[in-house]
Amino acid sequence: MIDHLRERGLGVDPVCRVLELSPSTYFARKKRPKSARRLRDEQLMPLIEEIHAESGATYGARRITRALRRKGIEVARCTVERLMRELGIEGVIRGQRRRTTVAEPSAPRPPDLVDRDVTASRPDQLWVADMTYVRTWPGWVYVAFVLDVYSRMIVGWQVANHMRTELPLDALEMALWRRRIKTESGLIHHSDRGSQGGFNWSSQHPDLGGVRRGYGGLEFEDQRCPGG
Repeated sequence: MIDHLRERGLGVDPVCRVLELSPSTYFARKKRPKSARRLRDEQLMPLIEEIHAESGATYGARRITRALRRKGIEVARCTVERLMRELGIEGVIRGQRRRTTVAEPSAPRPPDLVDRDVTASRPDQLWVADMTYVRTWPGWVYVAFVLDVYSRMIVGWQVANHMRTELPLDALEMALWRRRIKTESGLIHHSDRGSQGGFNWSSQHPDLGGVRRGYGGLEFEDQRCPGG
């Protein structure tokens, strides 16, 4: 970043002052020899670009990794993925991209109780939920999970071949059952505005009595637990 700003006519001292860095640290880093990993990256990057171009910009990390190995270059797929991101290139994805976060414009949006502060000082204080998808031989499989922010432990999960509302709800119910959450716990469950109908909510206190079934999906009452 400093090099980029220097090219635009800015001095090192004012830039470092804004970034709260020592100019001596910057100049020492410039003089330091490149690491073995960086030297290998610089050898691999032109080869990755070459293979990607020869494929008509269609090869992804998996095929490029195989092509490099055929050339006698042993490299991990994760390394190729990292360098492709750095180069700003990617392979062609067959079919339509899968999306698991498609907000429903007409759905009510509860308030964000965490205010972007995704931290916790104790277990079962804040849970975050999300969904992802996995390609399998029979087809796409969707995975919903609930993670305890404090311990980084997945406390609830569910797998299905659909993205209906019951998928994330089952993961939440599993988490509530496994952790034996009580109504006075003050737990906050935070999620993005996904595509699961009534599950389009930002964050709430799931007090077991505040989750009820409604027409066309689920309705979640955004309320605090007693004593929470």
